Amino acid sequence: MFFSKSNSLARILHLLCFCFSLTINLSSEANIISSSQSLSGDHTIISQGGKFELGFFKAGNSSKYYIGIWYYKKLHFNLHTIVWVANRETPISDRFRSELKIIDGNLVLLNESKLQIWSTNVTTTTTTTLNSATAVILDNGNLVLRDSGSNSIEPFWQSFDHPTHTWLPGAKLVYDNKENKSRLLTSWKSYEDPAVGLFSLELHSSTKEYVSKWNGSQQYWTSGSWNGKIFDLVPEMSYAYIYNFSYHMNENESSFTYSLYNPAIISRLVLDVSGQLQQQVWSESTAEWAMFWSKPKEVCDIYGLCGAFGTCRQTEFPLCNCLTAFEPRSESDWNQSDFSGGCVRKTDLQCGRIEEKPDFIMITVKKLPPHNSVAFGSAGECGTTCLNNCSCNAYAFVDNQCLVWHGDLLNLLEDGRGKTMYVKVASKDLPHHKKSNLVTMGAVVVCMAGVVLVWGCLVKTQKVRSSLVWLRMFLLGEVISLGC
Repeated sequence: MFFSKSNSLARILHLLCFCFSLTINLSSEANIISSSQSLSGDHTIISQGGKFELGFFKAGNSSKYYIGIWYYKKLHFNLHTIVWVANRETPISDRFRSELKIIDGNLVLLNESKLQIWSTNVTTTTTTTLNSATAVILDNGNLVLRDSGSNSIEPFWQSFDHPTHTWLPGAKLVYDNKENKSRLLTSWKSYEDPAVGLFSLELHSSTKEYVSKWNGSQQYWTSGSWNGKIFDLVPEMSYAYIYNFSYHMNENESSFTYSLYNPAIISRLVLDVSGQLQQQVWSESTAEWAMFWSKPKEVCDIYGLCGAFGTCRQTEFPLCNCLTAFEPRSESDWNQSDFSGGCVRKTDLQCGRIEEKPDFIMITVKKLPPHNSVAFGSAGECGTTCLNNCSCNAYAFVDNQCLVWHGDLLNLLEDGRGKTMYVKVASKDLPHHKKSNLVTMGAVVVCMAGVVLVWGCLVKTQKVRSSLVWLRMFLLGEVISLGC
């Protein structure tokens, strides 16, 4: 009996040791997704040195989930600092029924309906690669897809070649010389939506400079040319600099990469939702990101930051506000600091409708936006021209010229010492219109009260009735003259 119990105990201990050995093996391979594994729910993979983590996340209070990479253990707060997103345009709603797995040599994301919504989309030519492809998260934050059956560690796909809004040390921002296009860094749409926003950063290989653009077209900042050591318009690079930037060029591509002289420092360069480029350093003492430099330095200098008919005030919060008689196009987006939708009139102006009679608000801006056309005449005639033109949204009379705007007004930076322009709105939404209505109503009430009081006195004192007719006519005339 004793022998039997000892034998059973030995078997249990053997089984526990076996399970423990399995746990050790799994832990040692926690940075890998092999062809026989998948990632779902709250499961993640962690880089071998414990610096980066990959898995499902949701941004802020959103109910949508994404596959992304974030810093691991270094940041001790609930919100992940995301550095890369796979399915930024196609989120999922159920992370437990969705899967990230390798299919036919590609890393693929299947949603809750098992439909493929994202893929590395690499064309593989060998059977070996199809069967032995492995996804690995590295300590520099790079997710690589490589052939585990080969002696080569070179990836055939890597996330560094497909950046989102963050440029990590060791990664390259590239201009493809063969395809004549830049590999873009693009902002998130909002802090709760990692979809591609309106702002981008790209490399101009001819001048060796980076430029920031709004909507892929309007340039609003440049780094200045590279002189071999620093960018001309980033003076922060010239003193006590902790970064080592370098430029590389071959027949295929031109690129910049950077590293830190002290590898213990954690840093990232991010294109913020606002469109501002920010070089940040992690502070262990405060447990938050510290700004090393940011460009443009003044956020209000970012083109189109507040959207159509929105104004920017550098010293106020929120930065963006709608013009008088305008309101946010989307209140929910505005609350999430997504101002891209801009503002719309509280009352839409439909040409010819008397009840929506147009008027103008006066604003003073640092710089007039590009105008559509020039009209002739005096300042008064300029206003009349815009008033009678259904497509005219604003006008300004500057240097004896009548400038007219027909489209949306963007990049309005209010400045009391700047240029004056007049924006067309519905007169009923203007403060003075509401005030005049209140004054008129008040006058009516006062006039009517006076009529009642005088009438009562006349009746009470039993004045000659024939005079009452005359008094009625007199008082009625006074009421009309007062606007009653």
